[in-house]
Amino acid sequence: MPLTNQQYDALEKEYDAVRRDNQALLLRRQQELFRQFPEIRELDASVSTLSAEAIRAMLEGDSSLKEQLPGKLLTIRRRKAAILTSAGYPANYLDPIYTCPACRDTGYTEDENHVKIKCSCLRNREIRILYDQSHIREKLETENFQTLSDRYYQGEDLKRFQIARKGSKDFVQNFKQDYRNLLFYGTVGTGKSFLSGCIAKELLDQGYSCIYFSASALFDSIARLSFDYREKDALQIFSEDLYTCDLLIIDDLGTELTNAFVASALFSLLSERALRRKSVIISTNLRPDEIRDRYTDRIYSRIVSSFDLYKLTGADIRILKRC
Repeated sequence: MPLTNQQYDALEKEYDAVRRDNQALLLRRQQELFRQFPEIRELDASVSTLSAEAIRAMLEGDSSLKEQLPGKLLTIRRRKAAILTSAGYPANYLDPIYTCPACRDTGYTEDENHVKIKCSCLRNREIRILYDQSHIREKLETENFQTLSDRYYQGEDLKRFQIARKGSKDFVQNFKQDYRNLLFYGTVGTGKSFLSGCIAKELLDQGYSCIYFSASALFDSIARLSFDYREKDALQIFSEDLYTCDLLIIDDLGTELTNAFVASALFSLLSERALRRKSVIISTNLRPDEIRDRYTDRIYSRIVSSFDLYKLTGADIRILKRC
């Protein structure tokens, strides 16, 4: 789910506001120091005068002033810096102010070939929006690969967890070039949702778009929009987001009220994303055969044929943590 034009417009307005604020701050600094040090005002005025004279001379065919201009400007700059530092100010106190010097608060820089590229500050702002859209910002503050631990697993349960953890990290590492889907299934509280969150955080931090929904919230949203004729446009936008985001996570499949509508919506989601080669992660307490019984043979067939299946077992970690 790439950012919309409206979201990019909002980001551009953020940059406009940053530039205005920094320009206002610079103006206040100038006014403050012009009052204290009239010589600084005169030096600033002389810069404009010298530049205008050089341009006029060039138009008249005399380029000598242009050649002398850099040296004269450097002298002025050094004199201003000397006045500032002698008064206890930084030498660059009256230089243009940028929150991000790399892009000068435009959001874009250039690569070595002078091709316009997004600055890291813009990518960070995009990631912030992607996190907000994913519905799991707070969850991922505590559930990520850095906090993932195998201390609650033993024996066969530990082996299964280690296999699932490796599969999760491989999924992230190869995400760009390797289309895959994951199914985490098994008993309650064994880390299925946690692993999904670990993957989501890594990909969100890399700038990929992820949408996370519990199964009940997802199908409730689809049903509400589908059965209200006034929400036709909203349904189209929501569906397109679900179909096109880089990663869709459906958590706790099987906890929703399952019926023919839900089965149809789930199959459509899986089919559309498969056509677009967009990855899906599903976590569920259901065994694969229970997925077949609860939904349809078509859904079961699609999952077992195109998903990597990871079974997690053991004690309920949430309960262990409270003990």
